[in-house]
Amino acid sequence: MTRRSRDASSAKPAAITGGGTINDIARLAGVSKKTVSRVINRSPLVQQETREKIEALIREVGYVPDPMARGLAFRKSFLIGMVYDNPNAQYIVNMQEGALASLRGTGFELVVHPCDSKSDDYIEGVRQFVLQHRLHGVILVPRVSEDGALVDMLQQAGCRYARIAAVSLDEPARMIATNDRLGAVEVANYLESLGHRHIGLITGPQRYLSTRERGTGFVQALARRGIELPPEHIVEGGYTFESGVACAERLLALDPRPTAIFTLNDEMAAGVYKAAFKMGLSIPDDLSVVGFDDSPLAARLWPSLSSVRLPIRDMGAFAAAMLLADEDAGARAAPVIAPHLVARESCQPPRD
Repeated sequence: MTRRSRDASSAKPAAITGGGTINDIARLAGVSKKTVSRVINRSPLVQQETREKIEALIREVGYVPDPMARGLAFRKSFLIGMVYDNPNAQYIVNMQEGALASLRGTGFELVVHPCDSKSDDYIEGVRQFVLQHRLHGVILVPRVSEDGALVDMLQQAGCRYARIAAVSLDEPARMIATNDRLGAVEVANYLESLGHRHIGLITGPQRYLSTRERGTGFVQALARRGIELPPEHIVEGGYTFESGVACAERLLALDPRPTAIFTLNDEMAAGVYKAAFKMGLSIPDDLSVVGFDDSPLAARLWPSLSSVRLPIRDMGAFAAAMLLADEDAGARAAPVIAPHLVARESCQPPRD
């Protein structure tokens, strides 16, 4: 080792602020920038002693590789996109948490693109997002995951994707099907088993596949048990708290009013709680309520909300893992999502 190398290797990083650069790490370690880059990318072509010295300097300086710069250097992207049009903020947060957990330690980062799928130019907006960031792949969250035209654009752009939807819409290597209908069927059987015959249903927007799968599964399961829902007992909400309040007020004004209400997400179920309170009705004494998703909100409401558990964090983690998997893996088995009802304090048999 030359004197210059010995001096560089003994240099202290204290003078560097703001995390430093890859050039700073190389100078302090007395190695080339290429060697530092190899350590960052876990190349086996670096001696263990050199690797440990560089990793120690990276930790001490606080250097964080820029995923965009790494993408330019290695002609590949280290960015995963998430595209969504969903009015439920908690659903999106949970999905992001799952994806981030799956990406942790991989060198990949998550970037998000909220959009309005009702807009005429939303697909072009997603295309620009993909091209601008040179994305390695995209997680498509309901409802955009259901859009065939969007998927066609991604295929034409050569961008891999993972779709999350209520039923399978694609080949297994690109699809996470959440089987929403199964959870809704379980709710119908549960409410009927408690003795409820006058039941209300608050759906989401009909353009959502989840709305159609959950709603149809619920109505058909009740019919198999001899309960036909009148049209006035089915009202369309917007998957928001406010729409839950408005829809519940309509249902609870009926005569006879429902003794149980099933909402197709937890946000709307919280709205039912507010409407019931305003009308002087007690949950579950006067009204049983069931939601869907089993978000953190379900356990925080009082009384705690019975809800269909959908593993949203796991779904985000599965989708991210799909995008990082070897494309040559072929038609590997897709993860099995099995929603199920978590019965809590918001339901009981109806009063005579």
